Amino acid sequence: MSATATAPAGGTTSGPSTGHTQVRNVTFARVLRSEWIKLWTLRSTWWTLASTVVVMIGFALLLALVVQLAGDAMEGASPEDQAAMGGVLGGTTVVAAGYEMAALVVAVLGALMITGEYSTGMIRSTFAAVPGRLPAFFGKALVLVLVTAVLTAVSLALSWLVTYPILNANDATVDFGDGDQVRSLFGTVLYVSLVALFALGLGTLLRHTAGAIFTVVAIFLVIPTIFQIATFAAAQLEWVGTVNKLLPSVAGAQITPNAGQFTDVLDPWVGIAVLGGYTALVLIGAAARLKAQDA
Repeated sequence: MSATATAPAGGTTSGPSTGHTQVRNVTFARVLRSEWIKLWTLRSTWWTLASTVVVMIGFALLLALVVQLAGDAMEGASPEDQAAMGGVLGGTTVVAAGYEMAALVVAVLGALMITGEYSTGMIRSTFAAVPGRLPAFFGKALVLVLVTAVLTAVSLALSWLVTYPILNANDATVDFGDGDQVRSLFGTVLYVSLVALFALGLGTLLRHTAGAIFTVVAIFLVIPTIFQIATFAAAQLEWVGTVNKLLPSVAGAQITPNAGQFTDVLDPWVGIAVLGGYTALVLIGAAARLKAQDA
């Protein structure tokens, strides 16, 4: 449905224009285009995305150098010892070495997509244009997950490219014919995308940039570190290990190349489903608050 506004016939008009103004319905496609434009016109977006690429490539290069040094040190070692090193410092582990830090960087972008509008008051204009509110929220979520997924995939590809000479010289390249290795790389993209959505949901709930970023860092970095220490220090307490494997970061990480660093954990797809469940709960809570409270 559309309407056309015209000037009165015969007589002067008090407005600045006597032309035709076409008013179009608000559709999800138009909302999506609006959110896409808003994202790319922010300077913080470019800084955040560039930082993600630099972090991923930088960590991959650092770990590739560790592989080089370890390979030199392992010359003459038994095949069993060399195989053990390859299991710890394999190609996928090197290529995706920086995914956890990259996820936190992207989480900042996810939080800023909504908290930035609250801090400037632009959110009132957004909701005036989209009275239903939820289409704008889901538009932000879709734009964020698309950008994050592509960005992570490109960062992994660039990390593989720059580390290939070192890994190839040490027989530690990524085997794209190995289903587990391909799954772990795909899982890395999925993990980072879910963290970004989680941050968007938290930003919508808290409506405060610093609070949302602090909470994401606490959930995905600080709390897991505390529980890892507690797991080693209090191995006799079974509940500590149970809570640890159900934490969002630990559960989600089981689908990434870092899955082998924990014991007594969830299966890869079960783990990422747990992280997806946490993310869905946060997004549902965020959507409920958007509908229930004014901006």
